[in-house]
Amino acid sequence: MSKSPLARSVALAALGTSLTLPSLAQAAFLEDSKASIELRNFYMNRDFRQEGAAQSKAEEWAQGFILRYESGFTEGTVGFGLDAIGALGVKLDSSPDRAGTGLLQRDRETGRAQDDYGDLGATAKMKISKSVVKVGTLMPKLPVVQANDSRLLPQAFSGGALNSTEIDGLTVDAGRLKQYNQRDSSDYEDMAMTTGNRRAITGATGVTADKFDFGGLSYKWNDSLTTSYHYGALEDLYKQHYLSLVHVLPLADKQSLKSDIRWARSTDDGNTNVDNKALNAMFTYSLGGHAFGLGYQKMSGDTGFAYINGTDPFLVNYVQIGDFANKDEKSWQARYDYNFAAIGIPGLTFMTRYLSGDDVDLGVAGSDGKEWERNTDIAYVFQEGPLKNFGVKWRNATARSNFGNDLDENRLILSYSLSLW
Repeated sequence: MSKSPLARSVALAALGTSLTLPSLAQAAFLEDSKASIELRNFYMNRDFRQEGAAQSKAEEWAQGFILRYESGFTEGTVGFGLDAIGALGVKLDSSPDRAGTGLLQRDRETGRAQDDYGDLGATAKMKISKSVVKVGTLMPKLPVVQANDSRLLPQAFSGGALNSTEIDGLTVDAGRLKQYNQRDSSDYEDMAMTTGNRRAITGATGVTADKFDFGGLSYKWNDSLTTSYHYGALEDLYKQHYLSLVHVLPLADKQSLKSDIRWARSTDDGNTNVDNKALNAMFTYSLGGHAFGLGYQKMSGDTGFAYINGTDPFLVNYVQIGDFANKDEKSWQARYDYNFAAIGIPGLTFMTRYLSGDDVDLGVAGSDGKEWERNTDIAYVFQEGPLKNFGVKWRNATARSNFGNDLDENRLILSYSLSLW
C-alpha cells in the first residue's frame, strides 16, 4: 500500500535523523510500516459490600490515548527496525474517597488521582531469517509472564527478547526483563511478586528483583494440537516451569471440543518459601454460535500460585476480579458464550460465567476459605459505516468470600481504533 507524504515523514522521524540508510533499505523499512491510534473511554465502579470496609467504593472515569508505530525491516541478511508506543491517560472524574480503580495514577503522598499520566516507549529490533530480537519496551504474552491490559493503559516492561520460528511449527522464545511500568503508572520500577490474599507466601513483601529471565518452546503438531513448555525466574523470589496442551477435536459441522490443559510448578529462588503445583484445565464445546465451557483448577503445595505483580497469571480461573490461586484452593468454572454473528449480527458477543472455590488454607485449624464470582460481558463492535471499529463493552462482576473482599463491579468501556497507515 502506498504511503502518504506525512506517513513517510513520520516513519523517517521515528528512525532518527542521525541514521543513514541506503534508499533500497529505506523502502523496505517504510513500505512494511504501520501505525494506529486507539481511544479508550473507561468508567469503573467497584462497590465494597463487606462489613467494616475502609472504603465504600472505588469509582473513576478516564480517557486513554494509545499511539502505536511498527516499522518494517531494512533489507539485507540482517534487517533493522524500530517500534514505538505513546500512551496518555486523562482524568475525567475521581475523588480521594473514590480513587483506586487502577485507571489513574495516584499521588504517592496524598493518594489523589493525578490529572493525567503517560509514557513513551521505543523498541529496537533486528531480524535474521525467521528470528527477531527486540530490545526496549516489551509487552510479553507468554505463560510465565503476560503483560496486563485490562485498564486504561497497558502494562509494559523494559528488557530484551528473542522470538524464533526457524523450524516449521516450532516457536522459540527467550529473554530478560529488567523493570516494569504498571498500568496506572508512568514510572519504571524494579519488579515484585504478588503476595496478597491467602497465598501463605513469606519473604517477598517489600522485596524487588533486578531481572526476570524466561524461555520457552511451543510446537504446533498439526491444526488441532499445540503443546508448549516455558520457564521463568524472578531473581531471588521464585522459579517456575509451565507445561500446556491445547487440542481441538472436530465433532461435526460447526461442532468441536477444545481441551486446554495447563500444569505449573513453582519453587523458591532463595528468599521466599514459594512451593506450588497448579493444575488447571478448561474444556469447551462449541456448537454454531454457542460455546459451553467447564473449568477446574487445583492448587497444592506450601503456598499459592506465584507470578509477577500486576501481570495476568496464566490460569483458567483467573477472571475479572479473582484468580482463585490461594493455598490449597480448588475451584471450578461454568461458562457460556454466544456470538451473534451466527444469526446475522456480526460484532455482537455475550459471555457469562460462574466460579466457586473452596478448601483455602486460612491458617486456622478447622476453618477453610470459600469464595465465588459471577461475570457477565456484553460487547458490540461496529463492522461498517462511519463508526466502523467503534466498540462498546459492559462488564459486570459480583464476588463474595469469607476471607476477602465482597465486591460488586461494573465497567463500561468505549473504544475506537483507527489505522493511520
